[in-house]
Amino acid sequence: MSRQRSLLAFYDKDTSRKQGRPRRPRLDNPIELGDSQVDQRQKLIESITHKMRKPVPTSDKRLEVPLVPGTKRVRDDFSRETFDESKRKKLLEALGDDEGSKQGAWAEAQAKFEWMQPSNIRDGNGRNHSDPLFDVRTVHIPENVLKKMSASQRQYWTTKCHYMDIVLFFKVGKFYELYELDAEIGHKELDWKMTISGVGKCRQVGVPESGIEDAVQKLVARGYKIGRMEQVETSEQAKAKRGPNAMVERKLVQVVTPSTLTDGIMKPEAIHLLAVKEENSGPSAVIYGFAFADAAGGLCYVGSFCDNDAYSALDALVMQIAPQEVLYEIGGLSPGALKVFQRYIRPGSLPLVLTPLQPGADFPEPATVLELISSRGYFQECVKCSGQQPGFPGVLDTVDHKDAAMTALGALVSHLHRIKMDAEIYNGVLCAYELYWGFMRLDGQTIANLELLANTANGGKAGSLMGYLDSCATAFAKRLLRRWICHPLQDTKAINHRLDSVEELLCNPECAAELRALLRKVPDLERLSARLRGFSDSSFAEVLLPLAKQAFQRRLKTLCLAVSGLLRAYQVLECLRQMPAKARLLRRACKLLKVKSSIECLWSMEPKLDMEKQSLNTDQDEDEETQRKTLSWMILEFNKHQRHWTAIVDALSYIDVLISFAAAKRAAEGPTCRPTFVAADQGVAVLEMQGLWHPFAAAGMGGTFVPNDIALGLGKPRAILLTGPNMGGKSTLLRATCVATLMAQLGCYVPSESCTLSLVDTIFTRIGARDRIMSGESTFMVECAEAGSILCNATSNSLVVLDELGRGTSTFDGYAIAYAVFRHLVEAVGCRLVFATHYHPLTQEFSGHPSVSLQHMACSFDSSSSDRQLAFLYKLRAGASSASYGLQVALLAGIPASVVDAARGASELIAPRLRGFSSSGMLNCWLRRVCSTAMDSGSIAGAQEDYKSLLGLWSELQTAL
Repeated sequence: MSRQRSLLAFYDKDTSRKQGRPRRPRLDNPIELGDSQVDQRQKLIESITHKMRKPVPTSDKRLEVPLVPGTKRVRDDFSRETFDESKRKKLLEALGDDEGSKQGAWAEAQAKFEWMQPSNIRDGNGRNHSDPLFDVRTVHIPENVLKKMSASQRQYWTTKCHYMDIVLFFKVGKFYELYELDAEIGHKELDWKMTISGVGKCRQVGVPESGIEDAVQKLVARGYKIGRMEQVETSEQAKAKRGPNAMVERKLVQVVTPSTLTDGIMKPEAIHLLAVKEENSGPSAVIYGFAFADAAGGLCYVGSFCDNDAYSALDALVMQIAPQEVLYEIGGLSPGALKVFQRYIRPGSLPLVLTPLQPGADFPEPATVLELISSRGYFQECVKCSGQQPGFPGVLDTVDHKDAAMTALGALVSHLHRIKMDAEIYNGVLCAYELYWGFMRLDGQTIANLELLANTANGGKAGSLMGYLDSCATAFAKRLLRRWICHPLQDTKAINHRLDSVEELLCNPECAAELRALLRKVPDLERLSARLRGFSDSSFAEVLLPLAKQAFQRRLKTLCLAVSGLLRAYQVLECLRQMPAKARLLRRACKLLKVKSSIECLWSMEPKLDMEKQSLNTDQDEDEETQRKTLSWMILEFNKHQRHWTAIVDALSYIDVLISFAAAKRAAEGPTCRPTFVAADQGVAVLEMQGLWHPFAAAGMGGTFVPNDIALGLGKPRAILLTGPNMGGKSTLLRATCVATLMAQLGCYVPSESCTLSLVDTIFTRIGARDRIMSGESTFMVECAEAGSILCNATSNSLVVLDELGRGTSTFDGYAIAYAVFRHLVEAVGCRLVFATHYHPLTQEFSGHPSVSLQHMACSFDSSSSDRQLAFLYKLRAGASSASYGLQVALLAGIPASVVDAARGASELIAPRLRGFSSSGMLNCWLRRVCSTAMDSGSIAGAQEDYKSLLGLWSELQTAL
């Protein structure tokens, strides 16, 4: 009996060449067939696969991704058929198995894994699918099944049973193989042909070791977590150690996940893995501890915050860091918090993945976390983001809700340890992350409504503030710009330092252009330095011998890129020193040139690295060992200056972002100005802009814009009640006001002719109509939730814009809500407010209010047209609009003229009935409340809010009379 060829060989395109190739040895005997049977089946399978065969995709299909993470999708549906029905039938026939037959290789393979059937499967703790604590990451293998397994089977399954959420490649000779559920994934995603062989004669697909890197990249790009079990010794070494029948030892040495990528083709954006711990703190208050990791940057962050029922702070955290994966306790997150994560659409090709973990075991107590991190020596480079260095665990002292944050941090490091990423934690940097403190507050809905990071049309950067400002030459500067946009400054001195630097760069355009040209040659030094920080001086001893050469080449390449990149960074600093810099930020960057020891370290390494690159192809073991020792020494020397390299990266990223700010000013399609900051006048905040225009909306309209003047405070009313026709430009004006204010506190030039403002602590927005159908929230529910967050958190220093509040319900309910919300913000909060509405009776209510200015977006009718078409002027003018002109807009939108005529007739019938509609009942009720309060308190002046209300009422009565 001769060995049967693997079906993988039969499925190869060049069969004649394959037949002439020596068969590779197998550790387990495949199905034994006679020579004649092999010949017959070879012809049969060749004829079948000639029709079935499709070329393996060679393009990067990063955008072709499942809606659900891959492994979860297969595990949830593994009771379903994963093959195309015709493929399955032909393959079964080739293996001597019929659809209804219980004989043959396929049935025999299935019978071995009955314990993995849906009705039989148990997790590592013996729980079935119906148990709420079922752990999808583990599986229980019955003891009797383990005893029947061969040594290689047992070696594979004792690891796989702890990593069921990971596609596990098993190294066999010169091939990497996938089995059972993992084989289904390889067959479905990469079109690999499935066979019955391998470890224990089960379903299997495989790839030669030359193709493993490409396979891993493609599967990770589709959302899968990939592990590799490598041979850690040769067969000769195994026999010498444990006898002639010894099996080669294998270990799980690497796990690559979409949320922890550190190498390969990566976009500039940071990739984050987030762990969240929720704790109740009262009837309407929730505490969240969180920790997240940027594995490529070697950074971990920890923090906490207190949130309310609206989950505005949690929404802000998700928008700020854009996590790829979220770790949470099973049953540990409220339904509302889960909805925040579920409705988030992550920019990029992959959706956000929610990973439930075991309570207690995966989310340990704070004392256990402290002992775990200290005993393993994690975070050797622990610093605070502020630049101080308290060391671990001192960095946690800056966190308000320490216990919740510690538990989340414990979950994060435990998960990283499980997926073999200890090196990233050992020498990683731990920072305290502040969600709002010290910066302008931007909640999640504001970031989305203003399109700060991505547009709402397709999630891309075009048409967003990030796209408008981002002309950065370096990847690490792009990441810094994103952080700046999410955290505008609230310190006038720091803002002016940035503006001074931008002004100097504008005054020296030649120098700025030279700096930009040099920065384009600088690689991603932040990630390169982090990768080298993870290579400790003893790390080569920890690398498995078969992988040592690959590790050496990868580390040598990384060090060469880092050294050459830092030498280019010094050229940037030298160029900056030639500029007559007076701005504080630019002068500070030039001071880094004074540290001579660091630049001398780079100069000394450069010739050594050139020699190492030239001797890469040597085959002498002694030379290889010497090379490894030399490279380890150079990495150790490089890491001694890590703090200085970090300072250089920070300086270059600052310079790059400031140059982008200057470039945005030069490329602006309208007038721009340096903002002027003033203190609030007797507690009254100020916002005054002349010639305001929307920067990236104008770019999308071909550069056309209509400038407008807006004034809030400074002797003028703090609130604007804005009316006008549909499509008249109200929403654009609201967004332009917020974007210009944010740009001012970023340190940018503002899109207006002049800008004077006092600092804004928070920007709140309620713009646009949308529902969250997947979360069970209607359009009106979303409106009220956003308005509720504003009412609970706005202060007198806030900027609030609301667009058409109350339109998602009945007319009278909507009007009443709009009336009450507007009055509360004007009189109780006293913030800077722009309130756009189509409820025209509101303009009558507040026409004489001393804190309210009535304004409208102008329009006109084309007198030359027979049907008097509406023309939008997009100009802000004083007074209220007489109508919203919805019928004219309906015609423009394409509603048939007959339908519009019918609507016009209905309008003429309804209008007389509504002319008498006003809120006189509200006014009467309001007057009674004010008078009652005055009588109870004995003094109107004692109740400030009611005093303002009475003043407003008096003005309205005067107007009515």
